[in-house]
Amino acid sequence: MEMWLNDILQWLALPQHGLSTVFVVAFVSATLLPMGSEPAVFGLVKLNLDLFWPAIVVATAGNTLGGMLSWWMGWGTRHAVSRWRDSSSHTRALVWLEKLGPKACLLSWLPGVGDPLCAVAGWLKLPFWPCTLYMAIGKFFRYLVMTALLLWVFPGQL
Repeated sequence: MEMWLNDILQWLALPQHGLSTVFVVAFVSATLLPMGSEPAVFGLVKLNLDLFWPAIVVATAGNTLGGMLSWWMGWGTRHAVSRWRDSSSHTRALVWLEKLGPKACLLSWLPGVGDPLCAVAGWLKLPFWPCTLYMAIGKFFRYLVMTALLLWVFPGQL
């Protein structure tokens, strides 16, 4: 398995696969796997400034699709978490999410909690397309702000 994964990562690292690499990394990082996609976006844009907007759009699309996958995983595992149903923190979180509805998915850009939030939105059966829209908005602005900051506000720091 490790050799297969290493071969794929080497293939994606080739310069001609820059945008596809950003897409794959953004997609995988939006699942529950602990991975960040900002370095891939920044690296590509730093090497080729002409790819700023394409990289932002591709990263947003990949990360949103990964969030959609997390939503579906949450929807599919709704019945598997019945043992936590009675805890007070679970109840508070559910009340908060149900109150906000799909708008809570705007927070899908947050590190650590954003990806599980998408899964919980699916578990709660919040409407899929509104959740997807809010995920895309939040993720787009994350990539836009992070990449712009790294390129123009802190250029000498890296």
